[in-house]
Amino acid sequence: MSNSSITLTHKRVLSVAIPIVLANATIPILGAVDTAVVGQMGLAAPIGAVGIGAIIISAIYWLFGFLRMGTTGLTAQAIGSKDDLETSALLVRGILIGLSAGLVLIMTQIPLFGAALGLAPASFEVESLAKEYLQIRVYSAPAAIAIFGITGWLIAKEKTRAVLVLMLLINSINITLDFIFVLKFGWGVEGVALATIVAEWTGLLFGLWLAKEGFRNGYWRNWNQIFDKARLIKMAKVNSDILIRSVLLEIAFVSFLFLGSSFDDATLAANQVLIQFLNITAYAMDGFAFAAEAFIGQALGARNRVLFRRSAIMTSQWGCGSVILMAIIFAVFGTNIIDVMTTAENVREVSREYLPWMVLAPLVGAAAWMLDGIFIGATRTVDMRNMMFISFCVYLLMLALLLPKYENHGLWASLIIFSIARGVTLGFKYPKLEASVESN
Repeated sequence: MSNSSITLTHKRVLSVAIPIVLANATIPILGAVDTAVVGQMGLAAPIGAVGIGAIIISAIYWLFGFLRMGTTGLTAQAIGSKDDLETSALLVRGILIGLSAGLVLIMTQIPLFGAALGLAPASFEVESLAKEYLQIRVYSAPAAIAIFGITGWLIAKEKTRAVLVLMLLINSINITLDFIFVLKFGWGVEGVALATIVAEWTGLLFGLWLAKEGFRNGYWRNWNQIFDKARLIKMAKVNSDILIRSVLLEIAFVSFLFLGSSFDDATLAANQVLIQFLNITAYAMDGFAFAAEAFIGQALGARNRVLFRRSAIMTSQWGCGSVILMAIIFAVFGTNIIDVMTTAENVREVSREYLPWMVLAPLVGAAAWMLDGIFIGATRTVDMRNMMFISFCVYLLMLALLLPKYENHGLWASLIIFSIARGVTLGFKYPKLEASVESN
C-alpha cells in the first residue's frame, strides 16, 4: 500500500467499487430463494414465518452496521499513517466486538424476540414458526456480526474482491443447504435457519483466511494495543455516533412505510414496489461510497490534503455518473420494471403515477450517499450524527406540512426532501473537514 496510496486513478476507484456492487446484487437473490424453497411446502404459514423472522433478525443485525463502517474508517486511517500495529489491532477488535455482540444477542433472545414478534401482526401459527426460526438462527449471530468487522477491514485494505468472494460463498452455501435441508430432508422453517447458521459460521472462518494478512505479523497478539483504553474509547465513540445516525435513518424509512399503510391497498402495494427502485440505487451507490471511505481514510491518515480532495472528487464523479444512468433507466424502462414486479393492474397504475419520484430520487440522493462515505472514512461521526438529526427534523416538518394536503405525493416529497437535507447539511460541513486535513 505504500506507493499505491500516493496515486489514485479511475481504475483503482472502479476496482474497489465494482465488487461491492456485485456483492450487493446477491442480497435479494438469497431472500428470493429462501421464500421459494419454503413455498414448495404448499403452506402459507412457513412462508410468512421465514419472512417475518428474516426481517426481525436482519433489522437487529443492521443496527450493528456501525461495526463495518467504523472499522473501515479507522483502519483506512491507520493504513494511511502506515501504522501496521494499529491496522492489525483494529481487525482483532472488530472480530472480538462482533463475537461479543452476538453472544449478548443469544443471551437476551427471549425478551428481544418476544418484543419483536409482539409488534408483528401475524397469526398464532406464523408467530410460532417464526419463533422457532429465530431461536435457531440467533446462534449464527456471533459469526454474522463479526463478519461486519472483517468486511470493514477488507474494504479499508481495498480488498473488495475478497468481500465479493466471501458473500458469494456464504450465499452459495446457504442456497445449496436450503434445497437439501428443506426439499430433501423436509426440515421446513428449521431447515432454512440451519442453512444460514452453517453458511455464516463457514463465512466467518473463510473471512479470517481472507484477512490473513492482518495475522501474518505478531501485531495481532499485542493485547496492550488491542485493549488500549484511549483507542477503545475512540472506537466506541465513533461506533455510537454511527449507531445513532443509523437509527434515525431507519426510523425515517420505517415511518415512511408505516404512514404509507394508512392509504388504500393499491397505494400501499405501489409504495412497496417503488421502494425497490431506491434499494437498487443504494446497492449501486454503496460501491462508490465504500471506495470513498477507504481512500478518504487513507488520505487523512497520510495527512495528504491533495489526495483527500482527489479521493472525494473522483469517487463522487463515478457516483454521480451512476445515479444519472439510473435516473435515465428508471425514466425509460420504469414502467417495464413495474410490470415485472407486479401483475396487479391497479397497483401498476398507481406505481406509474408516482414513478417520477423514482427518477428524481437517485439524482437528489447522490450527495447524501457520497458524503456519508467521505465522513465515515474521515470518522467525522459527530457531524454525521448531528446533521442526520437536523435532516430528520426537516423530514418530520415536511410530513406535517405536506402529508395532510398531498397525501402519498406529500409522503414521497417528504422522503425526497429528507435525502436533499442530508446532502446539504453534510455538504455544509465538508469545507471545514477538508481544511482540517494537515498536509505533510
